[in-house]
Amino acid sequence: MANLIRLAKLGSSWGRNELDAYNIAVVEQEQELFFGGPFPAYLPAYTGLDGFTTHENRVQELDESTLSLMKRLDLAMRVVEGEESAVDDFVVELLRVLKYETKQTVIRTRKTPDICILDPDSGILLLAQEDKSHINLQDPEAQLIAEAIAAFQTNNKKRTDQLFLDPLEEWLMTALDEPPTSIFPGITMFRTFPRFYKIRVTAELDQCVRHGTYPATKTTVYRHTPRVPGRSIDGMKPLDNRKHILQCYEAFKRFVLPGYGLFLSHLGFFSHH
Repeated sequence: MANLIRLAKLGSSWGRNELDAYNIAVVEQEQELFFGGPFPAYLPAYTGLDGFTTHENRVQELDESTLSLMKRLDLAMRVVEGEESAVDDFVVELLRVLKYETKQTVIRTRKTPDICILDPDSGILLLAQEDKSHINLQDPEAQLIAEAIAAFQTNNKKRTDQLFLDPLEEWLMTALDEPPTSIFPGITMFRTFPRFYKIRVTAELDQCVRHGTYPATKTTVYRHTPRVPGRSIDGMKPLDNRKHILQCYEAFKRFVLPGYGLFLSHLGFFSHH
């Protein structure tokens, strides 16, 4: 792999060759290992709109917010070859319903990646990338990893230029009441079906990507694909799929939002027995 040719590419053009060229491996993890708790019995409860988990389809008695989310879910499931989908609209609305947007954070849509959550004072906290295989053959997983490296660069530039702090040697997730971990949280979306990622970004990896050299240290990206009761291609349309995926989103908050992991620990969700 060290002899592979490394050409400078935009993150949106990354594929499997770039992951191999920079010694990056993606490893699937089960729930307990990925989220760090005694799952599935203790996946955190869904905290969003009640009607979204009691009605599979739109009915008149639902409140306006639930109807709005369901309409976006239905639109996101209708993918037309060669046309932009409504997946980004759905994900933004869902993240807001799940309270990923707080007093400290804001959800933004961008060209690349499609969606991010950022803290205006410190930098990018989460990235989300849609699988657009109905439009092009680009790899959303490789794109997401490339954009995590770019976000590491952006956050470090903000630290040095605006906050007058030393650059980080790796992206440290320090929001929780536990030892820092060098991960960057991310999500890829196939229609309404998500995959969750913990992407390790270090200064070594960053420098190698900048200079087109092979990293001596392998970077392992951990991925979790929700084990839904139904078909993954049906996404969050069936209620049983929807309930499980929503709980995965709730568990994933601990890697994104300041203080949320401590909140769940106090409720007993992440204590081993």
